[in-house]
Amino acid sequence: MNYPVYFLVFILSGILIYFIQKIFIHYKRFDDINHRSSHKTLATRTGGIGIFLTVLIISLYYYFQEIELFDYSLFIPLGIMFVIGVYDDLYNADFKLKFLLQIIVAKILIDQGYVISNYHGLFGLYEVPWLLAQGSTIFVFLVVVNAINFIDGIDGLAITIVAKIILIIEYFSNELTPLALLGFLSIVSIIPLYYFNFKKKRKVFLGDAGSMLLGTLVMIYILFVLKEDYQFYPSFKLNKTLFSVVILAYPLIDLLRVFLIRIRNKKSPFTADQNHIHHHILKGTNSGFYSLVIITCCTLLIEGIILLFWYNRLSTINTFCFSCLRVFCNYRFS
Repeated sequence: MNYPVYFLVFILSGILIYFIQKIFIHYKRFDDINHRSSHKTLATRTGGIGIFLTVLIISLYYYFQEIELFDYSLFIPLGIMFVIGVYDDLYNADFKLKFLLQIIVAKILIDQGYVISNYHGLFGLYEVPWLLAQGSTIFVFLVVVNAINFIDGIDGLAITIVAKIILIIEYFSNELTPLALLGFLSIVSIIPLYYFNFKKKRKVFLGDAGSMLLGTLVMIYILFVLKEDYQFYPSFKLNKTLFSVVILAYPLIDLLRVFLIRIRNKKSPFTADQNHIHHHILKGTNSGFYSLVIITCCTLLIEGIILLFWYNRLSTINTFCFSCLRVFCNYRFS
């Protein structure tokens, strides 16, 4: 794929996002404004639909040209999660139903060869039994996908974190991964959404369709990193498990933090509230854009420091755990 194709992807995504919003407005399918909302204007949760359709249309074109950009069978788990997200956006699906369907999608990925069969030294374990490998993959899938969904609370945050994760994985790779074109297509499809996210009127949000889709894409990338096929660039001597945790640090910390707060307050961990990190930063800055810049810069700084420790051969598990503990303690529970 060359630059004109990526430009076409950018234009196509913008057009689709615009007209899909028009359709939803016509049928009065708006995002509800309530006490948790970060917006006070008309908005739709249709960004994910535009992203998915853009990637699907471009992929279909190359598929019928008999050109394999990536493993097209990945559209099975990605498509299922997208449909789950669309249903959730329209009808507020019960979290138990979503969990069940997410487990099924995780099993599909396992059958496609995306499974955590090696812990790479975590807890002193390397190759693990197949049953444990499947259970670990399902658990991590649920955590990662829902962590990405949880951070989709202010303009541009989830899409920025997802793009950052994909680019970091590709940057540290010895060569472009087999997922690279899927990742780059997704990132270029995401870019027009920034404009619609930050509009003053008639905003377009990523929605659960988008966060579920991109969360699954991130999980596929993480599972590929943990496979033997992924090799770091020779100058980087990194532990795959710890590398994966570091690049997912912000969504994982936010997920753990809100779960602990809700449990402490004797509420369900899945009860929506405004205790996310981005909510507190938004209250302080009163600006979604500045909140996005602060969170992105801080996460890049923390990840850079930890990766710098690794580069200097200080990347022991104890050092990593201590670093994560200090980061976590910096965030108050209230």
